[in-house]
Amino acid sequence: MSTPTRSTIMDTNSFRSEHAAGLDPAARGLTQRRERVLGGSYRLFYRRPVHLVRGEGQYLFDADGRRYLDLYNNVASIGHCHPAVVEAVTAQLQQLNTHTRYLHETILDYTDEILATLPAVPAPGTWKAMYQCTGSEANDLAVRVAREFSGNLGVIATSEAYHGTSDLTSGFSPALGSGQPLAPTTRLVPAPDAYRQGLPPARLGPWFADRVREAVASLQADGFGVAAFIADSVFSSDGVLPGRRGFLAEAVDVVRAAGGVFIADEVQPGFARTGEEFWGFARHGLVPELVTTGKPMGNGIPVSGLFAREDVLRAFSDRVPYFNTFGGNPVSMAAARAVLRVLREEGLQEHALEVGARFRDALDALAVAHEAVGDVRGVGLFTGLELVTDRSTREPDRDLALAVLEELRERGVLTSVAGPHGNVLKLRPPLVFAAGDVDTVVRALDESLTALGA
Repeated sequence: MSTPTRSTIMDTNSFRSEHAAGLDPAARGLTQRRERVLGGSYRLFYRRPVHLVRGEGQYLFDADGRRYLDLYNNVASIGHCHPAVVEAVTAQLQQLNTHTRYLHETILDYTDEILATLPAVPAPGTWKAMYQCTGSEANDLAVRVAREFSGNLGVIATSEAYHGTSDLTSGFSPALGSGQPLAPTTRLVPAPDAYRQGLPPARLGPWFADRVREAVASLQADGFGVAAFIADSVFSSDGVLPGRRGFLAEAVDVVRAAGGVFIADEVQPGFARTGEEFWGFARHGLVPELVTTGKPMGNGIPVSGLFAREDVLRAFSDRVPYFNTFGGNPVSMAAARAVLRVLREEGLQEHALEVGARFRDALDALAVAHEAVGDVRGVGLFTGLELVTDRSTREPDRDLALAVLEELRERGVLTSVAGPHGNVLKLRPPLVFAAGDVDTVVRALDESLTALGA
């Protein structure tokens, strides 16, 4: 039996047993306890795992009181332990928490507010909402709906995509590694990576549409047809590839012409992350048939959602009852409402656009001094920094990227890597990341690259 390929999102920046000797007794004891009682599929970040005990805004604090700047976390998207979320959840917990088979106003109030952020659908259509607890559940349901609507089975995703851990979603999440086989109804297309493909920005859309067209032909030839193309519109697991506004539209047209739908997985690019738009797909002038979200929706409280065009959802909901015990519960809905309110009141979308642009300008300046920086790309507060052994050949430098992560950790900055080669620093802080934090990160990167001779 062949050894499974390591998962790019789970194994690339992970603690392994051979690192235990370098830990202090307290940390070693905790890792040993984990090994005794938790399943072997779990992973820890870093060769010296961080023992976190508290969070506040864009900062995390370990058991020794050391502060870290969180450059990775879109779960606590409006900042760790935001008072508005804490207060909303506490108040609701003191009143009631139950499921959606009883009447309750909070789920309806939230739904009115979130659906108002979505683009208009062709008249007389409208949007409908269904709630779950995780992005995996939302994407699982979205594909079930797409299959009922289209009458087809095939799903198209990108070559390093991650869309969930359920039996269905793991079948089109290649970032989980070869130990998790893809479904026979899945077709993968290369990520729209203009840097690595050597494409001018204007050619990226047609090139990507051609790859999707090939996947459509393969699914049709095997009798599966096309149910859906699912994509995170910043292609974060593929290496943070937002591309130019609008480039994705041509590929979506190809899918629709084949009878399929577009599922916009907004777990990564949604909720003001891109700065340019509230939703990532909106950068491309698209109106998806199905929109899914999760992590940032509740700022750490488990809640996710499927927002569907009514005509698409009806093919499923008119035939199949659906119930999720904890999906849409009053406590989660209270958290979600608080997140929306904070995004508006604190102007975090505009903040993401402004500070993100400043961040990438500073990284571009850093690249002048460090030949190992091959590319800086991103949108809003989502940035990819690609490290290479040689700028002319663009040879990816995974070892350097992992070493930089460890150096950054020692300098109080936490992040991780993305992309098929594990050489792209995935810089995705909470949306309260400030202008002063830019200087902190760039200084830590400069020091880390210098220490490593890069």
